[in-house]
Amino acid sequence: MKLFRRSPKLPPEMRPALEADERILAWATVGEAQDQALVATNRGLWLPGGRRLGWHEIHKAAWSGRELRITPAEVAHERNGYTVLVDAPVVGFLVLEPGELPDQVRTRVTRSVAYTTHHPLPPHGGVRVVGRRISGVNGLSWSVRYDAKTAVDAEPVIEVTDQLVEAAKEASAPPA
Repeated sequence: MKLFRRSPKLPPEMRPALEADERILAWATVGEAQDQALVATNRGLWLPGGRRLGWHEIHKAAWSGRELRITPAEVAHERNGYTVLVDAPVVGFLVLEPGELPDQVRTRVTRSVAYTTHHPLPPHGGVRVVGRRISGVNGLSWSVRYDAKTAVDAEPVIEVTDQLVEAAKEASAPPA
């Protein structure tokens, strides 16, 4: 049985502007001065400065024991029924007293992924098709991430990607 220690209350000056149905799951102060916070909610991760990344917008999160490094996803192209994502610049935060924050981030990012599969694309490269849950939204949000050296704008690659996304949508649809 896991015992939870009650964490101190988040100071009001560090509290982000939450939506009506948003609730705080974990938080930790960041940086040497410890005067800012990372706040995990059911909707996403609030960064210092008041920007929230939805769980579906985080491509990777790595915890070193002292630093939380977040790789956000950035939209490179909008296509019919899905987006093409690339990595945005990594942001890192020194977290000296992490509490439950790293576990919540890992759990929430992982839970947002409902479907993922990788497909090789000739002659070089490949594509990962991903369906992710967005907190408060029904259905899945579809995106693709191309491997390096993939001709992402070549018409044959776009056609195959369209087909792969449609097949993924059909495979993940609830039975009628």
